[in-house]
Amino acid sequence: MKKLFIFLAAMVPAIAAAAGGSHIHLDEHKTDLHDKASLQRGAKVYMNYCMGCHSLEHARYNRVARDLDIPEELMMENLVFPDKKIGELMSNAMRKEDGKAWFGATPPDLTLVARVRRPDWLYTYLRSFYEDPSRPWGVNNAVFKDVGMPHVLADLQGRQVKGTAQVAVGHDTLTGQEITEEKEGVLYLAEEGSLSTAEYDKLVFDLVNFLTYVAEPIAVERQRIGWWVLLFLAIFFVPVYMLNKEMWRDIK
Repeated sequence: MKKLFIFLAAMVPAIAAAAGGSHIHLDEHKTDLHDKASLQRGAKVYMNYCMGCHSLEHARYNRVARDLDIPEELMMENLVFPDKKIGELMSNAMRKEDGKAWFGATPPDLTLVARVRRPDWLYTYLRSFYEDPSRPWGVNNAVFKDVGMPHVLADLQGRQVKGTAQVAVGHDTLTGQEITEEKEGVLYLAEEGSLSTAEYDKLVFDLVNFLTYVAEPIAVERQRIGWWVLLFLAIFFVPVYMLNKEMWRDIK
């Protein structure tokens, strides 16, 4: 038993590292699966920037169109590859051997990535690429060290670097002015992209929102059914309690 505890204790750091770097602060992603506009925008971003390498092989175009209130005709015209049909799985044309040759590893299917990595991790990861000339694609990531993925959203975000910069640490209670300190290892924009920081964060939010939906399309329906189940149990508790009381009344 002692050896088992020692083994588990040794495995904790490895498990934490596999979970995506628990020591790194993750920005909160306030997922909203009821926001159809956000999910639609996220689907658009995914199809335009991610689908070329990362498939969604456990999702179907028609299911996504139905859940996100996208007319199938509009889906076919704007979000479905010409060689695909509306009822097909959301796969891409990249061969596994090509992906491995180009990136060092086959780009994974992302259908369940939001359940494996969590929305907070994805939201922080997609905003944490920084310039690193030593890497094959010229970028690294603060959340996923030595990542083999290029920063496909770089034109939108801008050129982000990691270095020494002034960071806000609070506000002066007398003057109301922001208090800053110089810190090392900070990510900051050295060159702006086509989107402002707020606009880019919103785009990434929508993308992660969509990936969270894809990971569990039934989530909203499950939550709705759950309330009815709880209501049924609450009502059913009354006759069950009365029946139990009646059965044990004459038993001393």
